[in-house]
Amino acid sequence: MEVTRHNFKEACKLLSQALDKASFVAIDGEFTGLHCKHKPNFYDTLEERYHKLRMGSMDFLLVQFGLCVFRYDGEKSRYTAYPFNFYVFPRPVNRHAPDIRFLCQSSSIDFLSSHNFDFNKVFRDGIPFLTNPEQQRLKELVLERHSQNEVANNVARVETSPKFVSPATNKAPMEVPEEEKEFLDQVCKDVEKFMPDKKKANLSLPPCNGFKRKLIYQTIYAKWPKGVHLDSYPVENSRLKYICVSRASEEEKKKLDELKLQTVMDEVEEAAGFSKVIEILSSSKRTIVGHNMMLDIMHTLHQFSGPLPESLGEFKAMTNFVFNKVIDTKVLATSHPLKDLIPFSSLGELKSEVHQEPFKVPKIIFAKGFPEYTSQTEQLHEAGYDAYITGLCFATMANYLGSLVKAPPKGGRVSPTSKLMEPFMNKLAVHMINELPYMNITGLDLQPDRSHIFHITFPVEWKSSDVHHLFNSVGPVQVSWIDDCSAFVALNRKDLAKSVAELPTSPLYTIIPYYKYKEMWEYMRDPFPAQELIEEAVSEHDMAQPLQETPPPPSCELRGLKRSHDSLQGVDGPDEEVEELTERESKKQKPMNPKSTHKTTDASAAPFVSRKSITPPGDPSNGDEKEVKIKILKRSKDDAARQNPDKLFEEPNDW
Repeated sequence: MEVTRHNFKEACKLLSQALDKASFVAIDGEFTGLHCKHKPNFYDTLEERYHKLRMGSMDFLLVQFGLCVFRYDGEKSRYTAYPFNFYVFPRPVNRHAPDIRFLCQSSSIDFLSSHNFDFNKVFRDGIPFLTNPEQQRLKELVLERHSQNEVANNVARVETSPKFVSPATNKAPMEVPEEEKEFLDQVCKDVEKFMPDKKKANLSLPPCNGFKRKLIYQTIYAKWPKGVHLDSYPVENSRLKYICVSRASEEEKKKLDELKLQTVMDEVEEAAGFSKVIEILSSSKRTIVGHNMMLDIMHTLHQFSGPLPESLGEFKAMTNFVFNKVIDTKVLATSHPLKDLIPFSSLGELKSEVHQEPFKVPKIIFAKGFPEYTSQTEQLHEAGYDAYITGLCFATMANYLGSLVKAPPKGGRVSPTSKLMEPFMNKLAVHMINELPYMNITGLDLQPDRSHIFHITFPVEWKSSDVHHLFNSVGPVQVSWIDDCSAFVALNRKDLAKSVAELPTSPLYTIIPYYKYKEMWEYMRDPFPAQELIEEAVSEHDMAQPLQETPPPPSCELRGLKRSHDSLQGVDGPDEEVEELTERESKKQKPMNPKSTHKTTDASAAPFVSRKSITPPGDPSNGDEKEVKIKILKRSKDDAARQNPDKLFEEPNDW
């Protein structure tokens, strides 16, 4: 079923009915792009991959959401399919609603257009949406404006002079420009003529812009403080609005205002749009099935539920909260015993494989009023069709697994909640990460051995052949490029990892074990490491000496530091920035930059310093301002050699 904003309400009712006795739901999405700036790498950690997708892919837009409900009939041993194809576009409902900017990737747009994707239908008839936080903010704004209008109208009814308070802004009355006086005089004449005419229920003034409407409100309420009610309505196919004048008692005005408030609140509810579909799916608690669905899940949560959290752990919790049970057919197809039968696991190839022996496709019919997909009308990369194919492949592979057990299930059908599906539950396929095929939403992730992987830097002129030549003595290697002058190198033979220390050294390149590189990368990412990391980084001799202030190297240049209020506990002595943060009248926090100096009349007030990685300077007796600098602790070469006797090769002091 093609669903646009014109038949969205009807589709939501059908979806709720279909989910009532559903076995599972298959989903799929189509996007305006995939990857923006952070390229995936074969040796990313799961945290790094999530961060790359979150920062580099969420600026694209999910423009088509496919959903297919599968309901199993035990008596007839068949599934009934209910496919929905939703066109989604974030059309602002009013000037206060989010006006979203999004990216397009030319290759993705070209790919969709080559599969006859209807972009006109998306932009013209797409279903709007708001996340829950956006919807709540709009409702609060509507209530606030309604409250302001009530106060302003009460003031206007009491004031018989031309003074008027703008309902929207609570500002003083506007001065009427000379060129608008004739227009307002005519409006007043029309209203004056309308008021005694009981035959007419209301008067529609000529459409005009917002400025003129404010002048009309100001003038009419000043001249007729009682007995008149004004309201604005949009003009079809125009940005202008017209004002409707009606006679109303105070009680009738109150009812009209309440009716208008309810109408606006209903518009906000309607503006939530496609987010309601996700709420319906979430509340149904049905198993959600997808194929290679990491991006589908991330875009769905980001666009229709709320901003994605920064940490991977919080993302897992958010996913599990919205979608209680998920199964990725790519994880299923690439796991034992199915991976031996399915050489290629893209959705189109998977569809072809499950239609061959030893698989047996279950019988599936389509519900009345829904489109019937057949092999003759293949519509790959239409989200509704892809969702249907995903569900078909899942049901086929699940039934095959059931046929392998000693006591096959009755009718040969394996339910998504069967114990046979538990090893595949809540695992999302991860694309292009060696030895990490999936992410576990509700459990511990795999920890692959990467002791045979090294990070290498080299001149920009180098090619893959140069890297292979360097590692020639330790056998074949795989090179995964990071940028033009660095890469990860994986040895095919893990037992030769220690032999890398015997490679010739040169100032042209550096070679670092994978784990050491990741440790250093984490250290460099956090300019204020924890105290235990500092203690580990210095020798006993250095620990006994007072810390000296040294400027940070260029690679460790610090950004403006921000800290939470919790970190203010246990601060000894007055602190100018602490006082600024805790001051009641303060409305704006200043950036706490450790490089900046702050003037203060209190000689005892110390400039802001990190309590973990910075040693506060002494009390400036001469009153001169001093710049706080970070102490970067380094081991000497002798200390490093003593503490790491088994070091594979020499490391440079500066990276």
